[in-house]
Amino acid sequence: MRLSGRFRSALIIGGQGIRARKLRTFLSMISLFLGVLGVVAAQAGQVIAYRALVANMELTQGVDGTRQVYLPPAEGSASMVMDTIEGRDDVVAMLSTNAIIGEPNVRPVNEGGSPVDGGGGGWGTPMICDEFGNCVDPNEGKPSGQAVELRMIALTGDIRQFRPLRAESGQWLNFDGAPLMAPRLVLNKAAAKAFAMYQVPAEMRFQGATANSTPQFIGVVDDGFDSPQAYVRSDELLNWMPADALANPNYGQAEILAGPTATDLLEILEKKSAALATDPRMGGGEMYINTISAADQMPGEIEMMRWVFLGVSILVLLIGSAGILNVGLATVGERIEEFALRRAVGTPRLLLAGIVLAETLLTGLLTAVAAIGAGVAGLEVASRLFGDREPMLQDVAFPWEAGVAGVAAGLIAGVLGGFVPAARAARIPIATVMRA
Repeated sequence: MRLSGRFRSALIIGGQGIRARKLRTFLSMISLFLGVLGVVAAQAGQVIAYRALVANMELTQGVDGTRQVYLPPAEGSASMVMDTIEGRDDVVAMLSTNAIIGEPNVRPVNEGGSPVDGGGGGWGTPMICDEFGNCVDPNEGKPSGQAVELRMIALTGDIRQFRPLRAESGQWLNFDGAPLMAPRLVLNKAAAKAFAMYQVPAEMRFQGATANSTPQFIGVVDDGFDSPQAYVRSDELLNWMPADALANPNYGQAEILAGPTATDLLEILEKKSAALATDPRMGGGEMYINTISAADQMPGEIEMMRWVFLGVSILVLLIGSAGILNVGLATVGERIEEFALRRAVGTPRLLLAGIVLAETLLTGLLTAVAAIGAGVAGLEVASRLFGDREPMLQDVAFPWEAGVAGVAAGLIAGVLGGFVPAARAARIPIATVMRA
């Protein structure tokens, strides 16, 4: 109870000291403000930098915790996947194939679906191979023409819950309602660039399709890939081709993105996949499951980033503490007679030290609140001004870690900057009052 009373007295007297010396308090806050703001900015920058570091991984693979499931190519696997996950909103299947849009019976300008600007190099002529290893060129003997080859990804649901694709223009796929006979495509940036460079007829063909179709381009997204890709509803694509054509081993394998709650479904898929793989014509193979974790994939980069921002935070905090220490020592020097008089009337040394330390702690706390407010306002302004050009700043919220770090920095700076003045105030002898 005695300690509680002294603590309360130190806070009250410290608050009165702050009010009585507004100018010095203001100078202390200025010296500390930049230091605490630096800590807040460093912590907020660490969160934003982490987002930038993992942004491409989230676009191309998925957010942390997403389970990637790869099924071995097998006859009937596409139908099995779609039947198994039907009605589930925590799982999305991606069934892919290559498509050519443009003039019929010609070689595409980017055989194999390579980038049209040559940024990824030429991928060469794609070969179609059977189960015996016999491979043929599907474009053999065809003349070059106005056609673009791209990877077509058929989706059973909205993939953006796992891969946050960034909209560039138009709209995303609507999975409500009946499928259309003219498939609606959402292009990635590389595919949009290809169709901007080459004016091609709106005719789309697939390996194994029953007939050519006329697609509709409804939007463009950034998916992190440099090669042309397009996203389409699986049921709209299946109007023109059998389901097994989407599990063609020449163009990849079925991939499933699942949330943490889909454990039961994965067990069912594993059993069904194992049953399909026992067919000797399929060549065996097992289902592969990978849980996405940025910390596991980029441990070195993340650790280095944390140490860099921690070092910056400590440096600016020490600078701010040095400023409040300087002002605190000057204040104690001016109040020697006051502290000596308090000692003469029976004030304990611990309470004198507490009074000085309470002033610096309150100053640090007030400065932290001001710095956090400035950080929130600054991040909001940056998001509005640069969010459309910098995806990592789009709809970014002020991280609570930065707020906690700001309060902690203010209190630590108050302790570091007030400890020496508090110790000096506690050592002032009573005899000093006789010289006053």
